Amino acid sequence: MSTTIDIPESSKVVKGKAVVAAPLRPGGWKKGLAILDFILRLGAIAAALGAAATMGTSDQTLPFFTQFFQFEASYDSFTTFQFFVITMALVGGYLVLSLPFSVVAIIRPHAVGPRLFLIILDTVFLTLATASAASAAAVVYLAHNGDQDTNWLAICNQFGDFCAQTSAAVVSSFVAVVVLVLLIVMSALAIGKP
Repeated sequence: MSTTIDIPESSKVVKGKAVVAAPLRPGGWKKGLAILDFILRLGAIAAALGAAATMGTSDQTLPFFTQFFQFEASYDSFTTFQFFVITMALVGGYLVLSLPFSVVAIIRPHAVGPRLFLIILDTVFLTLATASAASAAAVVYLAHNGDQDTNWLAICNQFGDFCAQTSAAVVSSFVAVVVLVLLIVMSALAIGKP
């Protein structure tokens, strides 16, 4: 013998749906960091390729009495600037080729392999970008100020447009260097913390 008791539901009580919070996966911030990595890579591409293009198109000619005797300042007159253009183009090309690995880091934020690969190559190309930016900055400094001890004259008084373009290229390259440093730090944080 069993007894069942049926209790009718009251129509006066409003029923709501219970909200069940999904448990947060530890390290969910890594996906946001990966998205920021992708955006910073796009900015670094613009800075590096902009620096290479600006330096590569820097050219100014000053006529002197006749059309046959002219003074010319061009990026290919300086081996440092040639090194700068080649290196910044390589850095920009690397950053373009690193975008798929950055996308993999967005899709799989807990994967260590792509981030480790990026951190190693980012460090290599940071070294190249820093070397070329620093050497070009030294030449631009000499072009602006000269050096009295070695009798190097400042050429920016005569070649103002050339100096403005080369200075802008150096500033853009240092922006790319700063972004690469940020990318390395962010990748190291993503690898280091669980």
